[in-house]
Amino acid sequence: MAGSNNIRVMIVDDIAETRENIRKLLQFESDVEVVGTARTGREGIQLAKEMKPDVILMDINMPDMDGITATERIKREIPYAQIVILSVQGDPNYMRRAMLAGARDFLTKPPTVDELTAAIRRMGRMADDERSKQPGFPGHIGSSGTGPMGAPLGQGKIIAVYSPKGGNGCTTVATNLAVTLQTEDTPVALVDGDLQFGDVAVFLNEQGKNSIVDLAPRAEELDSEIIDEVMIHHAKSGVKILAAPYRPEYAENITGDQFSKILEFLRRMFSYVIVDAASSLNDVTISAIDLSDVIILLTTQDIPSVKNARLFLDLLDGLKIKRDRVLFVMNRFDKRIGITPDKIGDSFKQEVLAVLPLDDRVVIPSVNRGVPFMLGDKSRPLARSYLTLTEVLREKLSALETAQESAEELAAGGR
Repeated sequence: MAGSNNIRVMIVDDIAETRENIRKLLQFESDVEVVGTARTGREGIQLAKEMKPDVILMDINMPDMDGITATERIKREIPYAQIVILSVQGDPNYMRRAMLAGARDFLTKPPTVDELTAAIRRMGRMADDERSKQPGFPGHIGSSGTGPMGAPLGQGKIIAVYSPKGGNGCTTVATNLAVTLQTEDTPVALVDGDLQFGDVAVFLNEQGKNSIVDLAPRAEELDSEIIDEVMIHHAKSGVKILAAPYRPEYAENITGDQFSKILEFLRRMFSYVIVDAASSLNDVTISAIDLSDVIILLTTQDIPSVKNARLFLDLLDGLKIKRDRVLFVMNRFDKRIGITPDKIGDSFKQEVLAVLPLDDRVVIPSVNRGVPFMLGDKSRPLARSYLTLTEVLREKLSALETAQESAEELAAGGR
C-alpha cells in the first residue's frame, strides 16, 4: 500500500485452478492488485522477497514446503507482510500452528468472495500500519502526531478482557471494570465481543432493540449520532453498551474488518473501550486482540485454564505481540488451592499482576440481579481487588504510553 492505494496481494498454491479462481475473484476489486502467484512454498518465499506484497494468501498443503513453514520464513524476511492461511481443513490445531508461525488469519477453502475480500482489506490495513511504524518511513506515527484513522494521540484506550477457556469470568470482569472506570471525565464503552452468545447486556439488566448488527453494515460511515442510536445507556453507571446480536446466527453477518472499524471509531468517542472477547480465536476476537492497548488475560486455578493461558501467551509470541501489553490476572482465587499466582507467574515468565478472590456469595446474586457489584459496597475484599485491578491497569497504560513516546523520540532523533 506504500506509494499506492491498492493492496498488493500474492497467491501461493500448488493447484493452478485454485490460483486462477482466486485471481478472478479479486480482479473486480478496485483496491486490490494481485502482484504475483507462486506454485510452491519455496517459490513463494522468493517471490515475496521480490514483490514485497502487503497480503499473502498461502495454501497450507504443498509438496515441497508446507504453508506454515513458508509463512515463518516470509515473516522473518518481510515482517509487515500479512499472511492469510487457506486450507480445506478447518482444524483448530492448524490455526494455532499457523498463527504461531506468524499468520494473521485462517480461511477454509473455498472462501466466499466476502470472506476473502474482508480478510484482505483488514490485512492490508494492518500491513500498512506495521510498515508505517518502521523508523524512517514517511507515515511513521512519530512524524505525523496521529494514530490510526488520523485520530489524535491520546485517543481512548481499547482493553480486551480475554480467556482462551470459556467460563473463566470474562463478562463479570469486563462489566465491573467498566463501571469502575466510568466517570464524567472518562466515559466508557462496553462492547460485547462474543457475538453468538454474549451476555454483557444481561449482566447489566439491559435489553435494547439495537445491537452491533445495526452498526456493522455502516462501519465505513460511522458517526456519533449513529453510535448513540445503537448503544444502550446504562443509567445506573453511565456506561454505554454495544450489545451482541439477540440471535446467534446474526453473528455471521459481522466481519473482523467491520468490528475493527467500529472499535477504532469508539476509541475516538470514549476514554476506555472495554471488549468482552469470546474465547474462540475467530476474526472478531483476533481483531480485538490486535487493536487492544492492553489485553487482560484471565486464568483460574484449574489445570485446563492454566494450560490454555500458556498456549495463548505462546501464540502472542508467534504473532509478535509484545507481552508487555498483557495484564495477567488470576480470577476466582482460592487460597486453599496450591496453584498460586507466584507459581504460575514463575512458570510462564509472565507475572500475575492482579488477583481477584473467589466470592460466589457476591458474584452470583450480582449476576442474577443484573447489578454489577462494583456499584455497591466497595469495602468488601472482592470490590477492593477490583479497585486494585483498575489502578494496575491505569499504571500499565501509562507505562506503555511513556515507552511508546520514548521510542518515537528516539526514532525521530535517528532520522
